[in-house]
Amino acid sequence: MKIGISTGCLYPMTTENAVRTLLEHGFTIFEIFFNTFSELEPDYIDRLNSLFEKYNAEVHSIHPFTSSYESYLLFSAYERRFHDGIKFYEMYFRTAARLNAKKVVLHGMRDAFVSISDEEYCRRFLLLSRRAACYGIEFLQENVDQFYSNRPIFLKEMRRIIPEYAGFVLDVKQALRGGHSPCEFARIMGDKLRHVHISDCSPTGGCVLPGKGCFDYSEFFSTLKEIKYEGDVIIEVYRTSYENISDLAEAGNFLSKFIRNKE
Repeated sequence: MKIGISTGCLYPMTTENAVRTLLEHGFTIFEIFFNTFSELEPDYIDRLNSLFEKYNAEVHSIHPFTSSYESYLLFSAYERRFHDGIKFYEMYFRTAARLNAKKVVLHGMRDAFVSISDEEYCRRFLLLSRRAACYGIEFLQENVDQFYSNRPIFLKEMRRIIPEYAGFVLDVKQALRGGHSPCEFARIMGDKLRHVHISDCSPTGGCVLPGKGCFDYSEFFSTLKEIKYEGDVIIEVYRTSYENISDLAEAGNFLSKFIRNKE
C-alpha cells in the first residue's frame, strides 16, 4: 500500500496551487479533484504534468467535479441524457489518461432521486466502465452517504450483476457518516476494492486528519490485509478538518508508520 493525498484537502485553493503546495510538503501520490471545465483542457493538464515530473510524483486517480449531478446526468429515467452523459464523462477518462492516472471515481445516484432499478444502474455502470477501459481507466463506485452506494445490499448486488466490472472506492468518513462500519464495507467490496479514501473521526463524529481522532486503524488495516488489498490509501479530508497545511504531512507520516507496522 502507498499513502497519497487528494487535492480536495485544500479546496477552495486552485487545483494547480494545491498540487504545488502538496508537492512541496513531500507528497508524491495524488488524487486530483477537478473543480471546473477549464481544468480538463489539455494545456492545463500538461502544466500539471510538468509539476509532477519535476517532483517525480504520480497521479493515481481523479475525482469529477460533477459528482453531485450524476443522478441527473447518468442515472435518471431519461435514457438519452445517459448516453450524452457517457460522452461527457469521456472528458474525465481522457484527462485521467493524459495524467497517466488509472482510476476515475463515481458517486452515482442519490437516494432522493432513485428512478431506475438496480439492474439498470448496473447496466449503465457497465457501459461507462467499458468506455473508461478504452482509455485504460478503471471506473470505480464510491460508497457515499445519502447515495445508493451507501447500502451494503446494493454493493453486493453490483458484485453479483456485473462481477467483471464492479470496482469500488472505500471512503472511511462516508461509511461512518452513513452509520456503517468501514470494515464491513471493505469485506463486502473484497477483491473488488481498488482505492481507499482515509480520514479520522472525532468523538462527536466530525472528520479530522488521520491520527487526530478515535478511529480504530488497527482493525481497519487488519481488515485490508485480510482481503489482500494492495491499492493506495488516499488522505481525503476537508479544509475545515485541520489548522495548518503542515498537519497533512504529519498525517501522511502517521499512516506510513502504521502501514509499515502492518506489513
